[in-house]
Amino acid sequence: MAIDTGSTGTKAAAAVANVDDYIAALPNDVRPVVEALRQSIHRVTPGFAEGIRYDMPTISLNGRYIVHFAAWKKHIGMYPVPLLDEPLESDVAPYRSTKNTIRLPLNKPLPYELIERVVAALVDARS
Repeated sequence: MAIDTGSTGTKAAAAVANVDDYIAALPNDVRPVVEALRQSIHRVTPGFAEGIRYDMPTISLNGRYIVHFAAWKKHIGMYPVPLLDEPLESDVAPYRSTKNTIRLPLNKPLPYELIERVVAALVDARS
C-alpha cells in the first residue's frame, strides 16, 4: 500500500519490510535513480548491512549506522551527513540543505562519484 508523504514527498511504501520493498514502491522514474544510489553506496561499504530505519533505507557497518537515504518528490535526501573535511565539504556545499542533510535534485543527474566519496568519508569517521 502506498502513502503520499506530503507535498514534498513521493509515494513511498507504508511500513516497508526492507529496502527492496521501499524501492519497489517508488514511482517508475525515480526507482532506477534510487537503485543506482544504493549501488554507489554499496561500492564503498564492503560488509554493509541494510535495513529500514525511520521509514527509510539505512546502511550500517559493524552495527553502526552510516547513512540513511530517502526519495522525495523533487530530490533524494541523505542523512546524517555532518560537515566534512575540505576539499570534500566544498564539493558537497551545492547539495547541502541543512547542517546534516544533502539534497540531490531529481531533475539533474546524480553525482555518483561524489556520493561515493561522501559515504567513504562517513565510513572512515565511524570506524
